[in-house]
Amino acid sequence: MTERAVCVIGTGLIGGSLMRTAGKAGRTVWGTSDSPDTAEEARADGFDVTTDTDAALRRAAEDDALVVLAVPLPALPGVLRRVDAVAPTCRLTDTVSVKVAVADHVARYAPRARFVGGHPMAGTAESGWAAGQAGLFTGAAWVVAADDGLDLDVWADVAELAWACGARVVPAAADEHDLAVARVSHLPHLLAAVLAAVGAAGEDDLPLALAASSFADGTRVAGTRPELVLAMCEGNRDALLGAVDDALGRLGAMRGALASTGGLAATVNAGYAGRQRWAAARDPEAVRVGRSRLALPALREIGRRGDAVVGWTG
Repeated sequence: MTERAVCVIGTGLIGGSLMRTAGKAGRTVWGTSDSPDTAEEARADGFDVTTDTDAALRRAAEDDALVVLAVPLPALPGVLRRVDAVAPTCRLTDTVSVKVAVADHVARYAPRARFVGGHPMAGTAESGWAAGQAGLFTGAAWVVAADDGLDLDVWADVAELAWACGARVVPAAADEHDLAVARVSHLPHLLAAVLAAVGAAGEDDLPLALAASSFADGTRVAGTRPELVLAMCEGNRDALLGAVDDALGRLGAMRGALASTGGLAATVNAGYAGRQRWAAARDPEAVRVGRSRLALPALREIGRRGDAVVGWTG
C-alpha cells in the first residue's frame, strides 16, 4: 500500500477530519482554506494549512500528491480552474455528496486532471475546522467512483486513502451513487426539515417542551448549516425528485388509510422491515481485489451487492 502525500482543498468538517486522520495514519498532509481565521486555527493545532491554494497545488504537482477537493459543490468551478492552471494533470478526487455534477464540473474546468470521484459517508450536524475529528471515517462507507474510463492507478490511490482513514470502500457508478444518496442522505435532510418545522409550527412551545428522543433523532440533520444542505440537495435535483415523489406517494397512501380505516399497519410494517434490512446491510461482506487486476465492471457489481472492498489480495 502506498503512502502517497495528500493535499486537501477545504478544511471544514470533512476536509479537517481527513487531514487529522491521514496525518495520524502517517501520510504527509497539507491543506488550504479560503478563511484566514480557519487557516490560523488549523496551524495552531499543528497542521500545515494555508490560504494560498496555488502554492498548495504547486506542491501537489511537484510531489505527485493526491489532491482532495473538500469544498461545497458551488465552490468547485473556481477551485477547478486553479487546478487546471497550476496542477493540470494531478491525481484528483473529492468528498462531495453528489458525483455526476462533480464529474461534469471536472470535465469542463479541469479536463486534464486524473480524476476519480469519492464520497465518504460520514459527518455530523456540525461544521468547520473545530468540528473535525480523527475518527470520523472509522467503519464508514467511502464511495469510490467506478465509471468506465477512469484511471485505475488513481482509483487505487483513493481506495488506499479511504482504508488509511479506517473506512471501507464501496465502488459505484456516479449516477447509481446519486440515486442511492438521494434516498438515504438527501431525502432525510428534507424530511428532517419538514419534521422540525411541523414541531415548531404552533404558537406555543408545549410540543417542543415535550419533544424527546424520537423528535431529536428525526430532526438531527436539520441542524446542519442550511447552505450546505441546499448545495447537496439542489446539486442532486433529478435523483432527489424521484425520492421525494416516492416519499409523497407513501405519505399519501398512509394518510388515505388513516382517514378511511384508521389503520397504519402498512406504513409502520414497511418502515420496520426497511430498518431491519438497513441494519443487516451495515455488516457487508469484506472483499479483497487484485491491485494489478482491477476491473471497473466487477468493482461496480461489488457495490451493487452492498459489499465493500477492504484491501488488496496477496
